[in-house]
Amino acid sequence: MSAPKKVVLAYSGGLDTSIILKWLQTEYGCEVVTFTADLGQGEELEPARAKAEMMGASAIYIEDLREEFVRDFVFPMFRANALYEGLYLLGTSIARPLISKRLIEIAAETGADAVAHGATGKGNDQVRFELSAYALNPEIKVIAPWREWDLTSRTKLIDFAEKNQIPIAKDKRGEAPFSVDANLLHTSSEGKVLEDPAVEAPDYVYQRTVDPEKAPDTPEYVEVSFERGDAVAINGEALSPAALLTRLNEIGGRHGVGRLDLVEGRFVGMKSRGIYETPGGTILLEAHRGIEQITLDRGAAHLKDELMPRYSELIYNGFWFSPEREMLQALIDKSQEHVTGTVRLKLYKGSVRTVGRWSDHSLYSESHVTFEEDAGAYDQKDAQGFIKLNALRLRLIAMRKRRLGS
Repeated sequence: MSAPKKVVLAYSGGLDTSIILKWLQTEYGCEVVTFTADLGQGEELEPARAKAEMMGASAIYIEDLREEFVRDFVFPMFRANALYEGLYLLGTSIARPLISKRLIEIAAETGADAVAHGATGKGNDQVRFELSAYALNPEIKVIAPWREWDLTSRTKLIDFAEKNQIPIAKDKRGEAPFSVDANLLHTSSEGKVLEDPAVEAPDYVYQRTVDPEKAPDTPEYVEVSFERGDAVAINGEALSPAALLTRLNEIGGRHGVGRLDLVEGRFVGMKSRGIYETPGGTILLEAHRGIEQITLDRGAAHLKDELMPRYSELIYNGFWFSPEREMLQALIDKSQEHVTGTVRLKLYKGSVRTVGRWSDHSLYSESHVTFEEDAGAYDQKDAQGFIKLNALRLRLIAMRKRRLGS
């Protein structure tokens, strides 16, 4: 790869990406444009601007992408009830395609010929960033310093920072106890004190949720309203996508909802242990399943559940912009045409469960399922022929077994 002339760097303002900024300038002698996305991680982003200015970034982009993140990435994923390996709500995975999208757009705006990220060569994020980047611009150069440089230890990183007068937060001079990635959907903690999957995670790892044992002793009820598969209101109050997820995070967090201790299979082949907190997303998933129970036909619902693991794996592995994910999305979105109504949920000490649901689009018919008189809505005698036809092949198999003595 020829040396880049201008690079757009996904920049957090932390030590690692600050070192990358300087490394790009010294290694390639190129201009560096920084891009910092506000995805609801809860950190002050202006210090990132000041640090990028001090280090000579040729242009600085800091953008609030919370609404786009929830509306165009989180909500479409939740229409599918997506869970990776049956448990993980994909909080980190779903943020990467949006960051990549803006990196490519900013590269086009600034005339940059390359983009760079701070993901390591051991993780999933390098794959997600780069697959998305190439899908959006097949000619772009992608620089992954962690796969190129010789700064292979925390000590070497600190030495490089000190030599290049890069500010180092005091707590970064020692080994960090664990690494954290956060956005409006979740908080993810990995490494160090969490690396032994046999050892319970210490309490201080959890940042978004109270200990369920210390949560309120009184349950809280919340109502979530949907239109065509997307949540639009909480307790009757209409909210924007980001505001709605923020509110659900607050509600879920105080009840200890959404904690997950998971050993997952990374796309690159190894297993890793992570602690995830997804309070609002956990409520949203339960609520969405609750409204689908009465508005979605059985055949459509079961087909969605069959496809969900494949859809989730595509997102986890970085294929958001692939044709197969878009094809599955079209099918999922078609299924949501009548997923409109309201769900009442009960939150209590780490749990959230549906306790009521109603909709003008409901397929639930009380007259068909009642144990009382149904005024002719359902003729129970019809079931006899239905059962006999479905049993025919089973009876033929049983007769063969008897005939052959097997």
